[in-house]
Amino acid sequence: MENILYLHAGAEMYGADKVLLELVKRLDKDKFTPHVVLPEEGILADKLRENNIIVEIIEYPILRRKYFNPKGLINYILDYKKYSKQLVDYSKKNNIDIIHNNTTAVLEGIELKRKLKLPLIWHVHEIIVKPKVVSSVINAFMGMYANKIVTVSEAVAEHVKQSRFIKENQVKVIYNGVDNNEFYKMESTKEEFNIPEDKKVVGMIGRVNAWKGQGDFLEAVVPLLKENKNYVGFLAGSCFAGEEWREEELDDKIEKSGVAEQIIRIPYFKETVKLYNLFDVFVLPSTNPDPLPTVVLEAMACGKPVVGYRHGGVCEMVKENVNGLLVEVRNTTELSCAIKNLLENDEIRKEFENNSLVRQKKEFSLESYIYNFEEEYGEIKEKNA
Repeated sequence: MENILYLHAGAEMYGADKVLLELVKRLDKDKFTPHVVLPEEGILADKLRENNIIVEIIEYPILRRKYFNPKGLINYILDYKKYSKQLVDYSKKNNIDIIHNNTTAVLEGIELKRKLKLPLIWHVHEIIVKPKVVSSVINAFMGMYANKIVTVSEAVAEHVKQSRFIKENQVKVIYNGVDNNEFYKMESTKEEFNIPEDKKVVGMIGRVNAWKGQGDFLEAVVPLLKENKNYVGFLAGSCFAGEEWREEELDDKIEKSGVAEQIIRIPYFKETVKLYNLFDVFVLPSTNPDPLPTVVLEAMACGKPVVGYRHGGVCEMVKENVNGLLVEVRNTTELSCAIKNLLENDEIRKEFENNSLVRQKKEFSLESYIYNFEEEYGEIKEKNA
């Protein structure tokens, strides 16, 4: 029996949170005992406990922008030392065998590797573009300390391998998977959201932040809504605590769009499967390269055509002109045309819907995701025996 310690950056229920939950839920419990350590309470902690997963709350610092200044850096170092000691004590007490660092925003796995000589898997869900110095430092740390760097896509793998500190054989790609018992095609849910069945809905789901692309979504969709009163724009997602101004700015843009009555915006919504089955077209216009956005996999599992920008992991998920359309990054005119093309062509849209579901089940199954990690845990333990 191997005890695996998972370090994660929060307790919400977005992409990386969901795939962590699925992994620890479905590991072979005859072989592995997961211990998930989170920096705070939240919906993820609740879900883990519901599934009888061991959860510990230790308020270690998460590498965020608030630390990217002299005073912030001092506070980070002090907190890092304080809470790393608690993590070391927890690991000793619970006979931890493997460290699974589930984000680049948590560096405490380094201290566990140094102090306890435990094998470290660094699971990378991010492509950090800016600040470049932060990206370079994190990649150097991964190269120096990780026994294996697991990336969620080839796009992420190529990004981290640009670092001279990272060796080719350190990196392995394991695609995230989606639970088809949780995300599946169902009857339209438009009535539940008070939307007439004859309306066509263009939707996106994502955290309201600097790069998920809600602004680009509006730039592309608003002209279509003005052209056709039968179209509805739908946005779902919340911001990080302390960044409520982002939602206020977004609401202000919607209010001033001239078609506010055709746009619906809601905060984080728990039953996301109902949202996907509300949409006729799913859009994710992330302005930074998205590593392997879980929302796209979930939309595919619900049989939705996808429109997005041609960069990052989306290019590995969406096969152009098969299950979706990709356009040049930040070209909202092209984005608008692609969305319009699918809204106006029922036959093509239906073909893409079927292809999305087939592609998700073949390339991004939950079963292969779990199997690949169980194999990786076995190999890393054997090499470090």
